[in-house]
Amino acid sequence: MDSPVPPRPSEPRPRRRDRHGRGMRGPVAPPQVPLAASRAESFRDLVQDSVERLERRWPQLAEVDFLVLDVPGSPDESVPLGSSAPASKERPARIVIYRRPVEIRTKNRDERALLVHEVVVEQVAELLGLSPESVDPRYGQD
Repeated sequence: MDSPVPPRPSEPRPRRRDRHGRGMRGPVAPPQVPLAASRAESFRDLVQDSVERLERRWPQLAEVDFLVLDVPGSPDESVPLGSSAPASKERPARIVIYRRPVEIRTKNRDERALLVHEVVVEQVAELLGLSPESVDPRYGQD
């Protein structure tokens, strides 16, 4: 006997599984291990640690905006690791740390943490009109 073929629905059904039937994949690592954090997130954490370390000594840094950008916007001959801008009527003082140039110049997390702190200290010193050694007495010793 001929069995009639049911007509195909005009709208596709929502997929509930992948095509091999094993379900959707979960995260590679649980959120509490360092592997779960992206490079950008771990870099932001390094900058935040450095800023918190300096804010204990310089409370006026609480009014400064610290930003992390991937790369500098202007294609100059030398690539800066950071920049600072004084406060204006429209916005507070700003310090920018560029993630990719810092990452390229370091080999591991410890070197990256040291370089990030040096760049933050240099930019704070430039913003405050001081020497880096007066901002952080341990500057250049590590």
